[in-house]
Amino acid sequence: MPRALLSVSDKSGLIDFATRLAALGWELVSTGGTARALRDAGLATIEVSEVTGFPEMMDGRVKTLHPLVHGGLLARRDDPEHMRAAAEHGITPIDMVVVNLYPFRETVARPDVQRADVIEQIDIGGPSMLRSAAKNFDAVTVVVDPADYAGVIAALEGDEDAAPLRRRLAAKVYAHTAAYDAAIATWFESTAPDRKGDALPPRLTIALERAQTLRYGENPDQPAAFYVEQPGRGLAGLTQRGGKELSFNNLLDLEGALLAVEPFASQPACAIIKHTTPCGLGVGATPLEAYQKALACDPVSAFGSVIAFTTAVDEAAAEAVSSLFVECVVAPEFSDEAVEILGRKKNLRVLEGRAVWADDALDLKRVRGGVLAQRRPGPVGEDVSWQVVTTRSPSAQEHDDLLFAWRAVASVKSNAIVLARDGMTIGIGAGQMSRVDASFLATHKAKLQGHDTAGSVLGSDAFFPFRDGVDHAAEAGVTAIVQPGGSVRDAEVIAAADERGIAMVFTGRRLFRH
Repeated sequence: MPRALLSVSDKSGLIDFATRLAALGWELVSTGGTARALRDAGLATIEVSEVTGFPEMMDGRVKTLHPLVHGGLLARRDDPEHMRAAAEHGITPIDMVVVNLYPFRETVARPDVQRADVIEQIDIGGPSMLRSAAKNFDAVTVVVDPADYAGVIAALEGDEDAAPLRRRLAAKVYAHTAAYDAAIATWFESTAPDRKGDALPPRLTIALERAQTLRYGENPDQPAAFYVEQPGRGLAGLTQRGGKELSFNNLLDLEGALLAVEPFASQPACAIIKHTTPCGLGVGATPLEAYQKALACDPVSAFGSVIAFTTAVDEAAAEAVSSLFVECVVAPEFSDEAVEILGRKKNLRVLEGRAVWADDALDLKRVRGGVLAQRRPGPVGEDVSWQVVTTRSPSAQEHDDLLFAWRAVASVKSNAIVLARDGMTIGIGAGQMSRVDASFLATHKAKLQGHDTAGSVLGSDAFFPFRDGVDHAAEAGVTAIVQPGGSVRDAEVIAAADERGIAMVFTGRRLFRH
């Protein structure tokens, strides 16, 4: 009679799976709560303590760490010496292990979780059994994911060779335990009392799981996939309510879109994204007004864009969006009418939910031979530390426009300049090699769409190294500027603003986005 050892924290699908195993003639061995669940379902179950001759002890810390368990897992069936030793010591082979681990990541994520609770969720016996079983995959089937139950039963009921399945499941085990250990290592690093003020840990242990194979990457000749730290979180946690499968570039642009609307979360706002940077941003009393303002900045570039909203998309906003060719729309919520309207465009991807970063998430950038890591930037938009450095202070209206421009420029690729007025961008200069070029491009695009730049304000993601940027802004009719400051020529730049009657504010914070 083949023997299966079942010990799971996630009991979804367990009873049906175990019932079918029993019907196929398998003997069930189990521990603790899993054994109780099986018995309550009327399934004959042998306690692990009956196998080992030792009771579970030390609050369950010691129950499966025993030669009669691991010998049953590791014994090679094709090695006579292994089988002789097993028989001599009364070791019964275990042919299947069904284990999933203590919920460590979920426990760590709880607010105000206690250190002792975290430590008790570090599983020892589970990973040990999984690794033993996976090492002996030629003879032992190891199941770590309830999603694999159906496939295992189908293989047991079929006549085909199950060896490829056992190998795939073994590979999944090692990836799973690696991710589990990575989460534990990260917790130890992030909570170490001897960090001595280090902003970043001395080691990064990252495990990613493939969530989706993509058609291709940035270009058709590049194979690509989407890997996630934790299934169901971040972009992978968004619910797709319409449209075809997401692409590599869609996912990049979705990240850019969510970044762009983050500073405006307290009001209806819309960002239209092209190649990860905004081509228009707007806020309004309704999602429709916010969209109309964002679109007015650069309707030509908005073709084939990704659009993000901060609030629920209603019928009116959906009708407006559906008149434009759009790749994706993402929002916290869509009305049923909005989903129906957007669904008329069969290829338009509609994503619902709030994809947020973990509080301790690092920003990682791959370079040859390594990874650059930095803390993610803090919230953008507070004006408490702003300093008026010119003779003239901004008016109340200019101050509101400057705050909008500062929030907007944070998501624009550097060098970045934003022209804004009345809660909307009217010109954006992104990714230019010089700041004066970015100023020129923002002004040029504003005038190209018929926007009057006179009376607008300007936001710059970094300081002006020379006065030429201010002079160009003044010629366009800009009346107020917000920028970090910090240039060796700040005095020259401030003098230029005073000469032109421009109010200028220093924020003391740079917003580079390379």
